[in-house]
Amino acid sequence: MKSILAALVLVVASFAETGFSTVVGAERTRNLRGLDYAPMLFEYHRQTVGEGNHFFTYPRRDTTFQKDFYKNHKNAMAFFESDSNSSHRFAIAVSPILGIDYKSSSALGDTIWPAVDGGLFIRGFADSLDFDLDARIYSEGHAAKKPKSYDHEVFDVQSKDRGDGGIDYVSFSRYRAHLALNYAWARLQLARDVLHWGPGYYNNLSLNQFALPYNMLSLDLTFGPLRIYSVYADLRVTSWSYSKDNLNDRNLYAHRYELALKNFTLGISEIQILYNENKPWLFVPIAPLFIEKGNYSERVNNGALAIDMNIQLFKLARIYGEFFLDDMESPYAVYQNRYSNNRWAAMLGVQVARDMEVKGKFLQLGTIAEIARVEPFTYCHYDTAQAQMAHLGLPLGNPNGPNSLALDWTLYSRLFWNASSSFFFGLHNKWLWKGVDYGSDISDPYKTQRKKFVDGAPLQYTIAPSVNYSGQHISYELELVFGDIRAVFLRATLHW
Repeated sequence: MKSILAALVLVVASFAETGFSTVVGAERTRNLRGLDYAPMLFEYHRQTVGEGNHFFTYPRRDTTFQKDFYKNHKNAMAFFESDSNSSHRFAIAVSPILGIDYKSSSALGDTIWPAVDGGLFIRGFADSLDFDLDARIYSEGHAAKKPKSYDHEVFDVQSKDRGDGGIDYVSFSRYRAHLALNYAWARLQLARDVLHWGPGYYNNLSLNQFALPYNMLSLDLTFGPLRIYSVYADLRVTSWSYSKDNLNDRNLYAHRYELALKNFTLGISEIQILYNENKPWLFVPIAPLFIEKGNYSERVNNGALAIDMNIQLFKLARIYGEFFLDDMESPYAVYQNRYSNNRWAAMLGVQVARDMEVKGKFLQLGTIAEIARVEPFTYCHYDTAQAQMAHLGLPLGNPNGPNSLALDWTLYSRLFWNASSSFFFGLHNKWLWKGVDYGSDISDPYKTQRKKFVDGAPLQYTIAPSVNYSGQHISYELELVFGDIRAVFLRATLHW
């Protein structure tokens, strides 16, 4: 049984790498969907059942990308590689991607059909340099008279009344990319992506995968069990990209220090937001941001510090948590928790996972549950749309924003039918209490006042089943949402 399971694990590992990025990174739940489904969930599944040190800093280099490049990408539409006698190794693979969606959401107040996207996925390496680019063009039909952006990024509305082509439709382009230079213990990267730091899946508090993507420069240093990650990112100030407010600068500097000791991982994350200021020194990994913050004007900078822990139990489960401190008057005042100048958040979670063989097929089963509390005014700042911990109007951290209490619980499974196809089944339950008082919106200017945590906030409950089939060149996915929010998402993707 163990030998069969080991062989199946190798098949799964090969399948998981095929056709994807140079990094293990965030999920793409709004756009740029490919053949992979919930990759971050199964990265955390691997961290739960796997051996070795466990790091929770993403995007993380995929160390198998160059080694297995030919095996995983040789069937791409276009494939180039260096001659075996060449002193410089390089390889490039190019694949077209075509997708069609049906999207309907009561929260958006719109039905989007048809929604078509097409583009290219380019990936490769040259000696110590690796790169990938996923670029798409989108065209959507909207039922609403005033369409809203499904993914919260900028889009263009074409109207037949203006002579834009005789029909009403929405068009836009999206991309994510990585370009990195690797050394034995270092990786310097330019990218457009999103950072996800810490052991949580839904509710990480400092930097979360469900934020909108941004351009960044990062330095990843790994010394055995110690990882030091430093990043600079260029953020947009307001939710509407065309706004003149976005002529102002919002800059993110962040460091993460992570110590992974086999079954135990300790992480410390610190972030600093500067408005209309830019201090390159803050990129240096040894510069403590929570100390440097005091060297700049309080009106235009905003900082926070977080600590998280993960404990793996018997290669069957992991227990984890994170505490995020935005600001405090004193440790005792945080304990009393009366006034808004004590802004913090906390998250606790557990994941249970199991890999098994069923009639010669590899099956992954698991469940993950998290609870997160975010105090009022957390992530906010003094003035509207200045040094908030946000990008395009949405939080960089916990997606529920300030003054929220959330409980997420998901059951999931993935069955590998053969070396190139798999089936996913999931059921996500969410209970959310989102405050309605001042200090519940990330754009609310901060003021010192008595706090009211989710006072009178209604419960919003949703249950969301999802199904996915992923093959070598095609995938289908269906997601439904029932409860206080109702939504349907249906997609087919072709990839060569």
